[in-house]
Formats: sequence, C-alpha cells, structure tokens
Amino acid sequence: MTVKRRNHGRNKKGRGHTSSIRCSNCAKMCPKDKACKRFIVRNMVEQAAVRDMTDASALNGYVLPKMYLKIAYCISCAIHSRQVRVRSVDTRKIRTPPRKLQRMQKKN
Repeated sequence: MTVKRRNHGRNKKGRGHTSSIRCSNCAKMCPKDKACKRFIVRNMVEQAAVRDMTDASALNGYVLPKMYLKIAYCISCAIHSRQVRVRSVDTRKIRTPPRKLQRMQKKN
C-alpha cells in the first residue's frame, strides 16, 4: 500500500495507543501525538497599555507577569490558521525543521 508520509502523520513509533486531547480552537478530539502543539509566551497586558501601567506603578522596576499557554490544534485547524502549511509531494520528504526553529536553537 502506498504511504503518504513516513510517520503516517503521527509521532507514535511503537506505542499501540495514545491518549486523546481536545483541539484548542474547535474542541475536536485528536490523538496527542498527531496534534500540532505550540507553546506561547504572551504578556498579560497588551503592548499599548504597558507604558501606562509602568507609569502608574508604585514599584520601580516592576515586571509585568506573562501568560504561558500550551495550545494544541487538530490538523484541520492548524492548516486553517496557517500554523502548518500544505506541502507538495517532493517537499514533504524534507524533514529539516523550518528556519524559525533553527534560529532559536542556535541562541541557546
């Protein structure tokens, strides 16, 4: 039988079953190893209000807290929100991570 992807679209490798999670966007049940997971670090306050908050703060040098979000998308929502792109048959074989991830790994 022909195979579209080397890993069959999952990250399972030898495990018979993996737990299911809910998509953060549409709440669809999706296997945990198939979901597109993203870790987002975001400021609690939007950028426009940061300066007003620091001026009104009684404490000097107070750092505003951040939100740490672990988001998991099903494949259809990841494609729709452009987290993951559809690739042609030839470029599907390329397994190197995108440039953005390589840049972050070099800094560490």
